[in-house]
Amino acid sequence: MAGGHRLLLENARQVVLVCARGERFLARDALRSLAVLEGASLVVGTDGFIKAIGPADAIQKQFSEETFQERIDCTGKCILPGLVDAHTHPVWAGERVHEFAMKLAGATYMDIHQAGGGINFTVERTRQASEEALFSSFRQRLGCMMRAGTTLAECKSGYGLNLESELKMLRVIERARRELDIGISATYCGAHSVPKGKTAAEAADDIINNHLPKLKELGRNGEIHVDNIDVFCEKGVFDLDSTRRILQSGKDVGLQINFHGDELHPMKAAELGVELGAQAISHLEEVSDEGIAAMAAARCSAVLLPTTAYMLRLKQPRARKMLDEGVIVALGSDFNPNAYCFSMPMVMHLACVNMRMSMPEALAAATINAAYALGKSHTHGSLEVGKQGDLIIINSSRWEHLIYQFGGHHELIDYVIAKGKVIYKK
Repeated sequence: MAGGHRLLLENARQVVLVCARGERFLARDALRSLAVLEGASLVVGTDGFIKAIGPADAIQKQFSEETFQERIDCTGKCILPGLVDAHTHPVWAGERVHEFAMKLAGATYMDIHQAGGGINFTVERTRQASEEALFSSFRQRLGCMMRAGTTLAECKSGYGLNLESELKMLRVIERARRELDIGISATYCGAHSVPKGKTAAEAADDIINNHLPKLKELGRNGEIHVDNIDVFCEKGVFDLDSTRRILQSGKDVGLQINFHGDELHPMKAAELGVELGAQAISHLEEVSDEGIAAMAAARCSAVLLPTTAYMLRLKQPRARKMLDEGVIVALGSDFNPNAYCFSMPMVMHLACVNMRMSMPEALAAATINAAYALGKSHTHGSLEVGKQGDLIIINSSRWEHLIYQFGGHHELIDYVIAKGKVIYKK
């Protein structure tokens, strides 16, 4: 329709903007209270971007002559930015429910890993799976995330490890990026584990000499778009030296550094990430005080994963210390066969209870700061004019219900909207 608009959301009880001044992230005192409008309406244009937000009566006057492809009455409801999941492993074959039983009986992550389970088990099954089968299960998982309010998800490869299987996973992620409504930030994670028969140094050589040049070529000719590079920097996996070489090579071909660090052992991964100019570091259960200070100074985002610490019974990452020191804290579900959770509302709840974050801190961490961790906070993560029209409508008079009602998101979320298009309606 010429001159019309895509969507009008009218008369919401609350519109949670998160940011109102174009901030790229929120840290320190800016997290005390988020920007919220009461009794407000919102307009998304046909280009999928937000055109106006303001008091319901003012928007009604301003747009009284305009046509809309869709109008939604939001009386008594809350509008929030679409949630951003900053860390997922959603492309894989082979269930690991049997390992959950082993963990409950006392086995550690590394016990299972060294017995050929864990990542190794998933790698075998993923290598055997067809591209079509991987895409089919991936699409279903993204649908689950979307129905829980996620409109942008970081998606990693890393269950192929050899070039052929890693490319298969990245093609699956690329296909989803093109065909599905949910936003995707693609991460090459070929250094998720050291493949059988190789040392960490040999695996790093293979990645640097073979994988990354191929990714650069596929990126140049528009076949596969990759945003980030990831390495599992851990004792018994990739040591600091191999991690540095891989991440630097990834950066040299234009990838953002966004990696697993200081999870099971203190490795000084945070310090390394800051030295290399990382955009984000995930996990950080064992990060040093110096690492925290360095990340705050460098505006390197910390992607914390409450589900992992909860399910593996690890010590919780020190979210409070990070927040108090001014680190940009983001959240991710870490969805994978080892931590099977799609739901960012549940992740926010766990962050509040187990990591002692406040509800405004948790929502910012699952919106603007998660978008920042992916280098996308200029277009995603808040409701501001000019940003992408990704949002959720919840059937509640206060936004905090999305976090407060543990496991209640299925009943709460009435609509999920991406680029102004309704992609889920309860």
